[in-house]
Amino acid sequence: MKRGGAVYIMTNKNHTTLYTGVTSDLLKRVYEHKSKLHPESFTAKYQLHILVYYEGFHRIEEAIGREKQIKGGSRSQKIEIINGFNPEWKDLYEEVKGW
Repeated sequence: MKRGGAVYIMTNKNHTTLYTGVTSDLLKRVYEHKSKLHPESFTAKYQLHILVYYEGFHRIEEAIGREKQIKGGSRSQKIEIINGFNPEWKDLYEEVKGW
């Protein structure tokens, strides 16, 4: 059986840094970022604790492909993706809890 997955983008309170990731468990992974489970990680160092974008897939391979596509884009392209999905840049963590 193939597992599903999600690609997501985290940012900090001033939206100065973006992080794109992929996971098979979005709720757990975002919680790990928010709680700084890995204190030496990029997201902990730059205080990236706001989930501003996510996209679910039936297969993890699809999510990985989308992650590569997003990571390969420019910052302005990432901002365009976020604005199209979440124009207020609100934290979507509570929304994901109901996923």
